[in-house]
Amino acid sequence: MLDPRSISRPVYTALNTIATQAANDQGRRDEQYGQAVELYTYLATWGLIRLKAEENALGQEGKKQVVQRFFSVLQEVSHTQGLAEAGGVQVLLGMNSSQYLGLTGLGLQVAREFAFWAGAIY
Repeated sequence: MLDPRSISRPVYTALNTIATQAANDQGRRDEQYGQAVELYTYLATWGLIRLKAEENALGQEGKKQVVQRFFSVLQEVSHTQGLAEAGGVQVLLGMNSSQYLGLTGLGLQVAREFAFWAGAIY
């Protein structure tokens, strides 16, 4: 039986941790909020590989922290090793189409949780 908290718990913990770390930096908190809300749309439009590839190119630290936490949570809930690491793109490229589509569906659900919790945390 799937416990609905299995996704919301790590997402809440991840967002709450980085929000607390940026408690005295409103600019960074604004970046985190915006990225958390936009994750679902970005992922639905461009996909996991593009999001992972752009993780290092993000110049705003607040946005980068959210993307890093997103892949950490997705790695945790999907039990996909190496996804949150620097070589995560290679992990995604090495999947067959069924694995990638399944992980994308789970990623969309995780992204929805980020948007949901962003409103409550920020």
